[in-house]
Amino acid sequence: MYNCNKKSILSIPLFENLHEKHIDKLVSSSNLIQLKKGQILFSERDVINNIYIAVNGKVTLYRLTETGQKRIIYILDKGEIINEVIFDDLPASINCEAFEDSSVLALNKNDLLEVMEEDFQVTKKIMYSMGKKIRRLYRQLKNAVPIKIDKKLAAKLWKLSRDYGVEVDGGTLINLDISITYLADMLGNTREAVSRCINNFEKNGLIEFKGRKIIIKDRESLSIYFRGM
Repeated sequence: MYNCNKKSILSIPLFENLHEKHIDKLVSSSNLIQLKKGQILFSERDVINNIYIAVNGKVTLYRLTETGQKRIIYILDKGEIINEVIFDDLPASINCEAFEDSSVLALNKNDLLEVMEEDFQVTKKIMYSMGKKIRRLYRQLKNAVPIKIDKKLAAKLWKLSRDYGVEVDGGTLINLDISITYLADMLGNTREAVSRCINNFEKNGLIEFKGRKIIIKDRESLSIYFRGM
């Protein structure tokens, strides 16, 4: 854990155009946390007094099923607020770990609340962040109804290609190091079932799987595949 500086605060879109006195307040009560891939930031039922924001890298929010299997809820990127839900003063209801080597800003919750009281633009941005997560949960609930695993996987790959896609020769590269096991955790299915679907998608020319990199050969075809439910 390292002391935070003004540069770290200003690098976060949430604090763009923040008044100097508010910047100084946040700098004095915040820290920068370095996480290695897979390292836990906080666990379900932890009592947390900090608001965390991803500065570099990506983190994962997940729940554990009754059988101990991970169920990935979100992958959060640089600049995203991780746990604004703790403003309700209740213990954490989710787990957070580093998806890759990452830096996370830890802000004292009460100090941030004081800034929000004086700067409504910060409050609006936090409300927007919460609303974005709620909308994503609604989509996940829709996908929780009985749907064939191949349709769920096609929809997830399409979304990942939209959010993290880079155009390359042969299609759209999902610019994440992502394993079949991790995809299974995202979908709440077994690794074996996801692996079978991946193999079928490759045979049908929809994707190409190289190590932990996935290339979507044709995003439109993939979209038609899962929207034809």
